Amino acid sequence: MKPLFFLSLILAILTSCSQNKAPETKHHSDFHFAEVNKSTFERTELVYIPIYSDIYYIDSKHTFSLTATLSIRNTSFKDSIYLFSIDYYNSTGEKVRRYNESTLLVKPMESVDFVVENKDDTGGVGASFVVEWGAAKSEAQRPYFQGVMIGTTGQQGISFTTEGVVIQK
Repeated sequence: MKPLFFLSLILAILTSCSQNKAPETKHHSDFHFAEVNKSTFERTELVYIPIYSDIYYIDSKHTFSLTATLSIRNTSFKDSIYLFSIDYYNSTGEKVRRYNESTLLVKPMESVDFVVENKDDTGGVGASFVVEWGAAKSEAQRPYFQGVMIGTTGQQGISFTTEGVVIQK
């Protein structure tokens, strides 16, 4: 009788755990794509966001791997923004990859994010994103660009943020 009780208990625990699934993250297939003529936009900017896929600790020979997230938040209640290019660069200034194949539409108060996984060391300590964005109206509110880095090893953890800066209007 005891083995049947324990088997039932284990099944109940497993079933209850599977019902509490974490929310799914947004995948590229969930983005809104748009075909637009960039030259018709009244406002376009190039924004630089520092990202650290790893960071030095102890000395210049030891690095701590991080997961980095680029978060782009449309802060307008009424205007959409458009992301023409989202490019990831490494420490030597070489473009590693482009995160979008076509223009992304970001609706009012919507946010999109792009992840550089912990095991991806192609960026290095001096990695960055450069994002070209635009809006139909010149008075459109600038989106908020933020890098969020986090890493854990054993019981050691580190997290910090960076902000984007406009490098070209």
